[in-house]
Amino acid sequence: MSKENSILKRSKSFFAEIGEMAYFAGRFFKEVFRKPFEFKELIRQCYNVGIRSLFLVVVTGFIIGLVFTLQSRPTLEEFGAVSWMPSMISVSIIREIGPVIIALICAGRIGSGIGAELGSMKVTEQIDAMEVSGTNPFKYLVVTRILAVTLMLPLLVIIGDAVALIGSAMVENLKGGVSYTLYFNMAFSSLSFSDIIPATVKTVLFGFAIGLVGTYKGYNCAKGTVGVGEASNSAVVYSSMLLFIIDFIAVFVSDIFF
Repeated sequence: MSKENSILKRSKSFFAEIGEMAYFAGRFFKEVFRKPFEFKELIRQCYNVGIRSLFLVVVTGFIIGLVFTLQSRPTLEEFGAVSWMPSMISVSIIREIGPVIIALICAGRIGSGIGAELGSMKVTEQIDAMEVSGTNPFKYLVVTRILAVTLMLPLLVIIGDAVALIGSAMVENLKGGVSYTLYFNMAFSSLSFSDIIPATVKTVLFGFAIGLVGTYKGYNCAKGTVGVGEASNSAVVYSSMLLFIIDFIAVFVSDIFF
């Protein structure tokens, strides 16, 4: 009986947190169109999210291209379909592999950073001090960070996909003697708007989810240093789970309309 009560209690807290997060998202959409617009803070957050994550994204994309090509090439050689390598790699990376892996990497770096930063501000009562001084902390801290991640993640994914294709082209050039011009001609000729548009829309949703979960966990952090660690950790876990759910829905919808 106690076990059933424990499961019921956890289920109630889970659905209650989903409702609170939905309310948090609704408050974001209400505040984002209200003045004052914190452009300076938005630019600063875009720099923190975008430029400071660029090296990690470039390295990740390059390794994705290398490993995926090296793993796929022997299988295609068995079927005599090596000529399909550029087309297969480009479609796979642009549509699915690039956006998901880079979004997960960014969820680990950006989501945990936002959760820890806002959590520490909550614990040290800096957010309460902003409210007392007349500043809207939700507008300054939450809205700017969600917008920054939503804007920067699609750009990071585009850069990561480009670097992944460069890494794949290097492998094909060394292993199969395929010129870079031929590789990219074949890679881009196999792509269409039905590949690019859903992937781009998906990355925008990924960025919004990472920013929303990170700011929610940090803004509602429990008291104490333990709460900061829990906020940072749960921001990564929740945002990663949400990315897979969004990816499934996006793939399902894109198959219907595209």
